[in-house]
Parts: sequence; structure tokens; C-alpha cells
Amino acid sequence: MEQTVQPWNKEGQEKRQAVQSMFAQIAGKYDRLNAVMSLSLHHKWRQRAVELLQLQPGQKALDVCCGTGDFLPPLNDKVGPSGLVTGIDFCLPMLSQAKDKFGTRRLSLGDACALPVQSEKFDAVTAGWGIRNVPDIDTAHREIFRVLNHGGRFASIDMSKPRNPILRVVSNFVTRRLLPLLGSVFGQKSAYTYLPESTQKFKSRLELVDSMERAGFVDVKYHDLFFGQICIHFGRKP
Repeated sequence: MEQTVQPWNKEGQEKRQAVQSMFAQIAGKYDRLNAVMSLSLHHKWRQRAVELLQLQPGQKALDVCCGTGDFLPPLNDKVGPSGLVTGIDFCLPMLSQAKDKFGTRRLSLGDACALPVQSEKFDAVTAGWGIRNVPDIDTAHREIFRVLNHGGRFASIDMSKPRNPILRVVSNFVTRRLLPLLGSVFGQKSAYTYLPESTQKFKSRLELVDSMERAGFVDVKYHDLFFGQICIHFGRKP
């Protein structure tokens, strides 16, 4: 029987533990559900985020909250065999899925709010649908800023609320009614109730901009995708 977790109602360490438990439960089905929910568009969205980073061969990139590792191939394509791509996630079953898919790539167990990485090590950092899940978004942004080289870039993709009020009503219906139903088909109703609930509690576009700027990022911008349901945030370390 599926364990009931409600991480959208938790904060701090309680949220960390609840989200970690939730992703451990869904790790084996995560890729299939992700493909269905995004209409298999999430790979294109990740590719667009990677293009914003302007990575060069031989550079180093980090994917925070890497999950099953879908940011790793486009990052690796950019830095080439002379570069380095590292993935970090705090959920071991998700990392195990990434290892099964991508073999010997550098993968580490770690928390986005306390990255096990020395300062100024990477030229670029990505996060795909991860910032929403951390217990302290400001701390995560500061950690990402810390591990970037001067001139390094950060791109984050996550859920957002459509700015158009009609689209927002449609989006709320789809995410709050249909996604839990889809999750129940895969035996993961509570996990896919988390997605719309956590999106409702997530910071707005401008609040995320403010958090990134307070962490030290400059040239912070955002780009809406999928009718405003998805948003890429981008910033640079001066």
C-alpha cells in the first residue's frame, strides 16, 4: 500500500525528509510519469536551459537535484570528453536510476542546501524541478552561487503559474484533478498530488528573481514555456 506523505504542508527538516521519502517511493516510475505529464517535452526544455549556459568544451557543469539524470546528457554534449559533468541528489533511489541509465558518470549523494562541493568549482549549474523541493530556497541559491566560478551561469527549470487568468484556471484543473488521477493509475496518487500543491506554495517568478539576486546573481532573467506552466530562471555570478 502506498504510504501517505504530505510534504507540501511541511517546512525545514520535516520537508526534507518527507520529499526524500516521496521520491524514494516513485523513483522506479518517475521517468514514465515525467514523460506523460510533460508530453515528452521536458527534454526540449532542458536543452533550451543548457543553451542559455553557453558551455564550452572542457568546462565543468553541475546538476543539482539531478534525480534520474536527464540533464546530464545535454550538459555532457556541451562540455565534451575533456569536460566534467557531476550530478548531485539527496535521494539514493533516484541516483540509482541515474546510474542505471548513464553508467559511470559522476554522481554524488548530497543536499542542495549544503552542497558537498568546494567553492568556485563549476562553470555552470542546472536544476530541473528541484528548487521547489528544497527546504530553504534562499540557502540553495546561495550554495549554487558559492560553487560557481566567477562568470559562471545558473539555469533552473520549474513549475509556475500561468499569468493569463484563463490559462491559470485550466492549469489548476489539470494539475489538481488530473495529475493525482494519473498518479493513482501508477499507484502514486499522493506523490502526484504533491506537484500541484507544491506549485501553489512555490515562489512566484519575481520572488525567485529576488532570491537569486540576494544570493549574488546578476543579469537574472526568466523565460516562460508551455503557456506559462513552466519557467526557466537564469542568472550569472559576476
